[in-house]
Amino acid sequence: MSFKKVILFLHRWLGFITGLVVFIVSITGCIFCFQDEIQDAVHSWRKVVPVERPYLEPSALKSIALSKYPSATANYMYYFGVNRPASVIANVPQKGYTFIYLNPYTGQVLHAEGLKDNFFTVIEDIHLYLLLPDNIGSLVVGISVILFVLIMITGVVLWWPKRKSDRKRSFTIKWNGRWRRVNYDLHNVLGFYATAIVVILAITGLGVDFDWMDKGIYKVANLGQTYANETRIFKSDSLFKSAIKDKPVVDRAFLTAEKQSPQAQMFLISQDDTKAGTIGVTAYAQSLRYGNNDSFVFDKYSGKMLQHMPNAQKSLGLKLNDLNYDIHVGQALGLCGKIIAFLASLICASLPITGFVIWLGKRKKPKPAKAVAHRRLNKQLQQNKQL
Repeated sequence: MSFKKVILFLHRWLGFITGLVVFIVSITGCIFCFQDEIQDAVHSWRKVVPVERPYLEPSALKSIALSKYPSATANYMYYFGVNRPASVIANVPQKGYTFIYLNPYTGQVLHAEGLKDNFFTVIEDIHLYLLLPDNIGSLVVGISVILFVLIMITGVVLWWPKRKSDRKRSFTIKWNGRWRRVNYDLHNVLGFYATAIVVILAITGLGVDFDWMDKGIYKVANLGQTYANETRIFKSDSLFKSAIKDKPVVDRAFLTAEKQSPQAQMFLISQDDTKAGTIGVTAYAQSLRYGNNDSFVFDKYSGKMLQHMPNAQKSLGLKLNDLNYDIHVGQALGLCGKIIAFLASLICASLPITGFVIWLGKRKKPKPAKAVAHRRLNKQLQQNKQL
């Protein structure tokens, strides 16, 4: 077989193998791109009226939230912004994780929603795991995404015109042609334009789902270097307790992070309940954006700051890891980036369909008259020999 026939064979059969998974993952990716904008438009509780006073302290919000679910535990809290609710993520027995949204100034409970009850969380679960068990679903999606990148690359190799005179025609869709020609152009031309973006979306998607890809991005961006201060795991000293009793440690940790990162719009507070666990506070520069953040680690007994890592001091690899989600959904470039990610995902969803139509059309293509006549003549000659 020639090189091009091998490439065509791989392109076609890898497409058959991954087509359905790629379609599902791409369509759900399209839907998820604008989930914040859609939910803001549909749910009034996602906005609050800003007040010129400090937020309620984390311990107070946690106490109010858990009074609604006395048997639950809560280890994560979000302050989403001055005009957005705060959220306590409670682990409720027999119900699972539940997001309890509160007014960050008054503590009023605005809304409570189970993780599995949110439409976009279900869409995200399909996107990541196809509603299969996490370990199986992530493997199926991950392998399919890797193969799809290979399909896109082989597609460019097959499509790339040999003659310069054909390139202008090959880069455009002939909308006035027959439907089969339009379908052919949609598959080839749109696939070519989307390839670079698809590769980025695939890499960042694998980074969300697989630790090995996350570490790979970190090392490649840092030219193979690993920085100890970025990978160190801190522990609280359970033998030492602070003499300061005016505030719970989590409240003092949050107040410190607010002072150290005054421009931050969003905060995530995490509390590790294990004996040597710590309190982590992440201060994000923009609300609902997860890159460009300052991170803090505190001893949960003494309140001592164990680590303060401003975004400016992070390595390129760690900055990219922080930006991974924002790049994947396009929001790293704002609304324009989301539109690009949406269109690229839509093109990806269309490629298995247009490709299947091309394959089906070739199978049903009428046989040339000369070839048919030639086969008939051979058949007659064979019959004459037998006589």
